[in-house]
Amino acid sequence: MDKFQCSKCGACCRNLDKSIHFAEYHSGDGVCMYLDDSTNLCTIYEQRPLLCNIDEAYDTYFKTYMTREEYNTQNHNVCESLRNHQ
Repeated sequence: MDKFQCSKCGACCRNLDKSIHFAEYHSGDGVCMYLDDSTNLCTIYEQRPLLCNIDEAYDTYFKTYMTREEYNTQNHNVCESLRNHQ
């Protein structure tokens, strides 16, 4: 089982306003309240929400709908899109 390879660029954490599922984690600006701007790392990484944990979210929500490879590819494509529009 291949885990998602995060580049730790912070693009996903700076675009939470793109999904209603993350509304409680930002204050209207789209940037996660738990993102450390200086490091691009999550300040609550070990206790981060399930939706922020790509691998656990797959096992919990998506494995009945697609393969892990398809899921990782979709996440990678979204990641690239967000990085290219920063």
